[in-house]
Amino acid sequence: MNDNHQERKPAQEKQEQPGASRAEPSGFSSPAEDVLRMDPKQIETLLALMRTLRDPEHGCPWDVEQTFETIAPYTIEEAYEVSDAIARGDMEELKEELGDLLLQVVFHARMAEEAGYFAFPDVVEAIVRKMLFRHPHVFGAPEERGRVKADFWEQAKEKERARKAGMQAMTEPAEAQAEDNAKEEGAPFLVDDVALALPALMRAQKLQKRAARAGYDWPDVSGVAEKVAEEARELASAHEKGAQKEVEEEIGDLLFTVVNLARHLNVDAETALRRANDKFAARMRAVERLARQEGRQLSELTDEARDRLWEQAKGEERES
Repeated sequence: MNDNHQERKPAQEKQEQPGASRAEPSGFSSPAEDVLRMDPKQIETLLALMRTLRDPEHGCPWDVEQTFETIAPYTIEEAYEVSDAIARGDMEELKEELGDLLLQVVFHARMAEEAGYFAFPDVVEAIVRKMLFRHPHVFGAPEERGRVKADFWEQAKEKERARKAGMQAMTEPAEAQAEDNAKEEGAPFLVDDVALALPALMRAQKLQKRAARAGYDWPDVSGVAEKVAEEARELASAHEKGAQKEVEEEIGDLLFTVVNLARHLNVDAETALRRANDKFAARMRAVERLARQEGRQLSELTDEARDRLWEQAKGEERES
């Protein structure tokens, strides 16, 4: 689970009977007290809890100041921690991690409701309608039901993609890497619960945070910056020797150190690289569009033409 206070769970004083409606707040009760009287097994309680946490007057300052952008890295992290619990076959941990992931959905929905975009019931409605649409052989007209057709799902998704013209879903498959996580007798080690399934950049940053807790950290950013330069020199040396295995190791060291530099500069490395990816992809699309306007393909361009269109695409970015 992530290292912020989202792991905390509200205390329980008294449960309502299942199906009972929430009691109207008395003139002397606070929003927090109202939550404490609710049934913790009901989704309405979680929604009320988040509403209270986000309350500018009665809530938590950390929760109040969050935005979609600041919460997004936690959402990604929690999804990977669900995957990690499944990979380890830990059902008790899976239960907890699914709760953490659900909290992320509720958090985003609450912020969207505050901004007037949508609310949690709209999220539920959207997925229900989508699943009904994608399963006509189960929920469709009588003549469609009972027909097991493998391409139903893809046909439905294709129709959805057609409706969402101009939107592009980008997914990057994660490569599973086996790591020896054997533990000695006794307490777990400091880095043991940093999920193996996290994206490499995110895991590197979390490992570094854990190490920093024990004092294994640079005192200031200048030391990290010098280490980046040192790793780059070691990489160049390995390349000159033609030692490919050493090159791979040095690239890993360089990447890990760059992540450490990002951490010292209060930058989330995963987010920074994702945005750099998006910027590069957008610029490549712009270059290809400009080339097509000239009736040419990218593969036909000279080096001079490539540089010209690249600079033209950069100019369009600055103007937009």
